[in-house]
Amino acid sequence: MQQAITVSEARRRLTAVPEAESTDPLAAEVLELRALNEQLSRAMASRAVIDQARGMLMVLTPCSSEQAWVLLVELSQRSNVKLRLVAAALVAAADNKPLPERVPRELRALLRRLPSAGSP
Repeated sequence: MQQAITVSEARRRLTAVPEAESTDPLAAEVLELRALNEQLSRAMASRAVIDQARGMLMVLTPCSSEQAWVLLVELSQRSNVKLRLVAAALVAAADNKPLPERVPRELRALLRRLPSAGSP
């Protein structure tokens, strides 16, 4: 007969962190799945902000979605700021928040390279 457990014990068992050096394959799989879940959650949250920044660039400049993506990637690389942070800063700039130090200069340089809306 199975012993009844309390809700708090059940919760503890479900959230207990298996030992990293455990030889139990189930524990290793739980660790791997938790890490994957956390990574996917961060990626999904970042993706929304990146898409907002892309949309802002598309509205403010004569560029396609793909060009806006390339612009964000180049801006991230040239300013040495992670892409998700550049995107978040651009979105926050709409609320008059300051951009990270190198971002405005690099953004101006990249925007100068874009063809103007009236040119072929």
